[in-house]
Amino acid sequence: MSSRPGLARLESRLRTVRDREGTTVFVAWRDLRFARGRFVLIGSVVALITLLVGFLAGLTGGLAAQNVSAVLGLPGDRLVLQQSSSGQPSFGESTIGREARVGWQTAAGVDEVVPVGIVQGRATAGAASAVGVALFGLPAAGSGAGTVASLAPDRDDEVGLSAAAASDLGVGVGDRVTITGTTYRVASVGGDAWYSHTPVLAMTPDAWAAADRRLGGDGAPTALAVSGSPDWDAVADRTHTSAASHLGSLTALETFKSEVGSLALMIAMLFGVSALVVGAFFTVWTMQRAGDVAVLKALGASTGSLVRDALGQALVVLVVGIGVGTAAVVGLGALAGGALPFLLSPLTTLVPAVAMAALGLAGAAVALRTVTAADPLTALGSNR
Repeated sequence: MSSRPGLARLESRLRTVRDREGTTVFVAWRDLRFARGRFVLIGSVVALITLLVGFLAGLTGGLAAQNVSAVLGLPGDRLVLQQSSSGQPSFGESTIGREARVGWQTAAGVDEVVPVGIVQGRATAGAASAVGVALFGLPAAGSGAGTVASLAPDRDDEVGLSAAAASDLGVGVGDRVTITGTTYRVASVGGDAWYSHTPVLAMTPDAWAAADRRLGGDGAPTALAVSGSPDWDAVADRTHTSAASHLGSLTALETFKSEVGSLALMIAMLFGVSALVVGAFFTVWTMQRAGDVAVLKALGASTGSLVRDALGQALVVLVVGIGVGTAAVVGLGALAGGALPFLLSPLTTLVPAVAMAALGLAGAAVALRTVTAADPLTALGSNR
């Protein structure tokens, strides 16, 4: 008879636990309220890692844009490059000969072939010092033309400047610039076009060929912007060239591969660090409350509810930390945009944030073994 009150209390506690299982946050909210210091610490670490990842992602995007935006702004469906001595296409080594050009122009399914010349040079305006520019030679813009083609002038004695080139030279429409000893009139200014971290200056094909010869080249175009639907592989094999999409052609820029590859490796390592840090924190934290988990299981709490409880706790910490870190990235990125090549977009803010949350939850999931393996008999003193 004396045991009935104790049994009633145990049944009452069991009903309370079962009632609270549906919320999945009973233990989590108690921990968050009474151990604020620990969770503020791990939340701060998550925020700092998010700031590092987001800032590196924005810097990578900005550097990539200043490296390849002109290539992405070229017309055509695919870009054709001459195979280099190593067998891999390269903008620095590509020179399209007459035979290869005719081969593409006469291929079945080809609608248009636009020769594109690319060479690094220097330009001056008035008494200002010389400015490094990327000289692009291609016909004036037609239907479906890209950003660079829209800058191409109609006359050989004119040039089109990207916004950055005009700013560096301090000139506007109607002013004069000098390239390799020849003076040209600025016909247009506009567009954010970059090639290998130098702003773009567009010329007609004939003017570009003349400038290329003065710089020591042969005046042959660097690439072909081809539109249509031919058998790309067959024509490329026949002309000893390579044909790739604009995005696929970016690997032909040596600076792009080395630069973006290094920064992407750092971002990947920071993602790994975030998963390890969050996982280690919740592993230690779950081990410290192993006794409480065992008591809850002894009182009837299911493993699934405790798992949801632990993951919900981790999600709260991650959301708060990642939210603070992402806000800092947006704020600092907006401030740094004028001094650094920083790209602020969903790709450099939201995507890293989602990846951080997923990896953080994966790390926290490692700690669930303590929850799933907790023995209710431990709480009842079976090991004493």
